[in-house]
Amino acid sequence: MLLEHLARAGPSTFGAITKELGFPGSSTHQLLQTMVGRGFIEFDPLTRTFRLGLRLWEVAQAYSGSEDLVALAQPLMDELVRETTETVQLARLDGLDNVYLAISESPHPMKLVSSVGARLPAHTTGVGKALLAQVAPDTLNTLLHGVQLRAFTPRTITDHEALRRELKRIRANGYAEDREEYLVGCRCVAMPIRNRSGVTLAAMSVSIPTPRFNRTVAANARDALAKTVKKLERRLGA
Repeated sequence: MLLEHLARAGPSTFGAITKELGFPGSSTHQLLQTMVGRGFIEFDPLTRTFRLGLRLWEVAQAYSGSEDLVALAQPLMDELVRETTETVQLARLDGLDNVYLAISESPHPMKLVSSVGARLPAHTTGVGKALLAQVAPDTLNTLLHGVQLRAFTPRTITDHEALRRELKRIRANGYAEDREEYLVGCRCVAMPIRNRSGVTLAAMSVSIPTPRFNRTVAANARDALAKTVKKLERRLGA
């Protein structure tokens, strides 16, 4: 929303941005400081205005659009399905939702059924949590401000602090898990995908029906997924 406003309105004052976003002044200040610190937004001390920064252009250039990412990822996802026999998905983050960019389906009759373009609450899925774990703390605080996280199953994480602890574990482990948090009977493992600048572009997951899930299956899926992610990152120039 912030970047969209600056792209549409051009250089804007703090007051104009606060009014547009509808956030408390303190939250807007934290968000702007984070974005300025990361180079996505620039501050002009003479005019006291904020504008889009060079870093945003660099990320856009590295991303090269979701179509290019999908074109590179789809063959690797198909290979991963042949290796694991489970459904593989590619998603990006949009606010507090993850949006699916590509899917390679399991050959099993019992499998996760989803679709490209589907949108799910990121706190409920492995791929969504893998993406949320890469978001800067200040930005995450802004995204979560005033939001009540919906429960889809008894295992869904709905407490903000519990979610932050989960995201910390994900960063430490290098992968996320869905423990039947969106759908009872479905588990998954997911990992972020980064470009050569270290920017997270998307995340990939392997979804496993609970009846086929055990520690060995999970470990094998993680290993295979990690190799696939590394292959994709190399193709992205990482």
